Amino acid sequence: MSTDSSQYLSASGVDSAEAEGRAHRDQRHDRWFRRGMFGAAMLVLLLLAGVAGSTLWGGSLAFSTFGLDFLTSTEWDAVNNHFGALVPIYGTLVTSLLALLIAVPVSFGIAIFLTEVAPPWLRMPVAAAIELLAGIPSIIYGMWGLFIFGPFMAEHLAPWINDYLGALPLIGGLFQGPPLGIGMLSAGIVLAIMIIPFITSVMNEVFRSVPITLKESAYALGNTTWEVVWDVVLPYTRSAVVGGIFLGLGRALGETMAVTFVLGNSQQFSASLLMPSSSIASVIANEFSEAYTDLHRSSLIALGFLLFVVTFIVLAIARLMLLRLAKKEGL
Repeated sequence: MSTDSSQYLSASGVDSAEAEGRAHRDQRHDRWFRRGMFGAAMLVLLLLAGVAGSTLWGGSLAFSTFGLDFLTSTEWDAVNNHFGALVPIYGTLVTSLLALLIAVPVSFGIAIFLTEVAPPWLRMPVAAAIELLAGIPSIIYGMWGLFIFGPFMAEHLAPWINDYLGALPLIGGLFQGPPLGIGMLSAGIVLAIMIIPFITSVMNEVFRSVPITLKESAYALGNTTWEVVWDVVLPYTRSAVVGGIFLGLGRALGETMAVTFVLGNSQQFSASLLMPSSSIASVIANEFSEAYTDLHRSSLIALGFLLFVVTFIVLAIARLMLLRLAKKEGL
C-alpha cells in the first residue's frame, strides 16, 4: 500500500471518529434538551396541582362545616361564623358576563376598523391607544370607576335605566334599583373597558393573518366590506377569535382591585344589576386581613378554590369549543 493511501485511510478514520463523537454529543444534548423541556412542562402541571390542592386543603374546614350549603347559602356573617358563597359566585359570574357582552362587540368593531377600514395614518394611533389601555394598572381603573364613572352613572345613566329599561316586561327587574352609581352593572362596564384591549389585540392580529388574496377575491366578486368580514375573515379566524374572547373572560373572572372599588361589596343577594354585590376576588381582598377565626379564614380560602374551579371550567369549555371548531375546519 502506498504512503498516500495510508495517509488517506488514516485521515478518513480520524474524520469518521470525529463525526461519530459529534453525533454522540448531539444525541446527548438533544436528550438533555428534551428532558429540560419535559421538566418545564411538568413543573406547570405540578404548580397547577399544588395551587388547587393547597386551596382545597385550606378550605377543607369550611367545606366540612357547611357542606353543600356553602355553595347555596347567601348568608355571610363573620360574627356568627356562618358563611355562604352564593352571592360572591353570582356577582363574579354576572359581572364577567356583562363585561363580555359589552367588550366583544366593541373589540370586534375596533379590530375590523383597524384591519379593513382605517386609513394608514389612523391605524397606528388607535393601535397605540389600545396598547396603552392594556398597560394601565387595574387599581387605576378602579379609582376612575369609583370617583368618575360612579357619580356619572348615578346622576345620568342609572335613572334613565331604571325609568325605561326597568319598565320592560319579564326583564325589567334586572334594571330596577336606586341610583347608587356602584353595583354589578358599573363593575361590568369597568371590566369591559379593561378586557377590550386584550380581546382587540387578539382579533386584530388574527384578522391581519388572513391571506390578502382571499379578501381581494371576495371584493372582486362584488362583496361589500361587511360580507368579506362575515363570509371570509371570520370563518378563517373563528378558532382564534373564540380563544381571544375566552382569554378576556378569564381576565374578567379573576380581576380584584377594579371590581372591589365599584361593585359595592354587599353580601345581600339581588337580581338587579343596579344593586351592589360582591365577587369572590373582592371578598378575599377585603376580608382576608380581618379573618381572625379559623373558619372565616378557611371560608375565604375555599372561595379562592371555587374561583380556581370556575376559571378552570371556563377555560376547559373554551378548549373544547376550539377543538370542535378545529374538527369542523378539518372537514
